[in-house]
Amino acid sequence: MARAFTPKVVTANDLLEGDVVYLTKDDRWSRDLADAELITDEAHGQLRLLEAEKQADVIVGAYLADATAGKNGPEPTHFREEFRRTGPSNYFHGKQETAAAS
Repeated sequence: MARAFTPKVVTANDLLEGDVVYLTKDDRWSRDLADAELITDEAHGQLRLLEAEKQADVIVGAYLADATAGKNGPEPTHFREEFRRTGPSNYFHGKQETAAAS
């Protein structure tokens, strides 16, 4: 028996900078998971993934990642996606350093 579809977001890496990015409802790529479109329909998810994969000049490695609705937008349900969202934990650099400075 097939597993029930769970909510997802389309995620990838920015081609030039390597940052984790998320596809928004208005077809932008955001570095903030809270901006991502939370997809609750499997067919819509597959279409959004196909649209993302066509943007090979902007992103690389697009895939559907499990997520859940949070109070400020989608939240990861797997530690891998939490790690991708926050970056390495050994010391502040990149987006961690920027967040700590603000």
